Amino acid sequence: MLNYILRRLGAGLLLLAVVTAVTFWIFFVLPKWAGVTPRGMAAMYVGKAPTPEALDATVERLNLDQPVVVQFFNFVKELFFGAQYEFGRETIECAAPCLGYSFSTNSPVLEQLLSRLPVTMSLALGAAVIWLIGGVAVGVLSAVKKGSLFDRLAMGTALVGVSLPIYFTGLLALAFIVHSWDLLEVPRYVPMTEDPAGWFSAMLLPWVTLAFLHAAQYARQTRAGMLEVLGEDYIRTARAKGLSERKVIFKHALRPTLTPIVTIFGLDVGLVLGGAVLTEKVFSLKGIGAYAIDAILGKDLPVVIGVTLLGAVFIVICNLLVDLLYPLVDPRVRVAG
Repeated sequence: MLNYILRRLGAGLLLLAVVTAVTFWIFFVLPKWAGVTPRGMAAMYVGKAPTPEALDATVERLNLDQPVVVQFFNFVKELFFGAQYEFGRETIECAAPCLGYSFSTNSPVLEQLLSRLPVTMSLALGAAVIWLIGGVAVGVLSAVKKGSLFDRLAMGTALVGVSLPIYFTGLLALAFIVHSWDLLEVPRYVPMTEDPAGWFSAMLLPWVTLAFLHAAQYARQTRAGMLEVLGEDYIRTARAKGLSERKVIFKHALRPTLTPIVTIFGLDVGLVLGGAVLTEKVFSLKGIGAYAIDAILGKDLPVVIGVTLLGAVFIVICNLLVDLLYPLVDPRVRVAG
């Protein structure tokens, strides 16, 4: 088991190194191949309508006129050891791990990301609990009651949930649930430590809206997996031995069905933690996704790079946790490890 954990940890670190190299290649090497000059690269760091003096200063400050190897070395060094940026007589410190410095807002990118992280984490984790429990439960019931009215209604609703985009269901929910029927307050982020009840009521609508799409996918996949497993020989053997239907479903049929569910759950949570862009914009939540959109529109490249790297870290961490959960879901993994 220890060897299994160490292998997965090493694979995660290797993947982060590859993602870092690919991110550098996309944002620094690819533009050069496309003919972008160092001044053109600098324009993506200083925001809209930069002055020639600001462009020249940025080129020198970020070594954009240096060879690619030197730039990559500085890129990695900043991640681990931080960076210093000179503004005339003023020196700006970007402490490690430095994900870059936004010259548009004059602040380290990591500092801004951490200030918005609680919003995104509240949205992602709350919605994840809803879509995992709701999707799996509906999928199991649909498989057990195959062909029933519940099965048809559940799968029909799931098809609608998969088909409708979040910006449509979110705006629809705002129009009716908040403004027309006045059932919930306008979504806003309230720190859970300050007002748990206010935090829950304000985030409930974004949770349900975000979870609706994912829960529909989980319900359909759980149903398909359960129907396949329920047709296996060992399920018929368990029933022939006189085991209760509950034990057959939850002990023998559900566990192998959960293996692919756990896999996609890790990917989905990692992606949402990297920024639920549409949900945050629809409900005006100032999370990482909304921050990334504002940076793209404002041509603030350091923020875009920082969000990319942070999103990769979340995905790797979530997949590592999924790998560690596999032995609990499937004993065969424990034996192999």
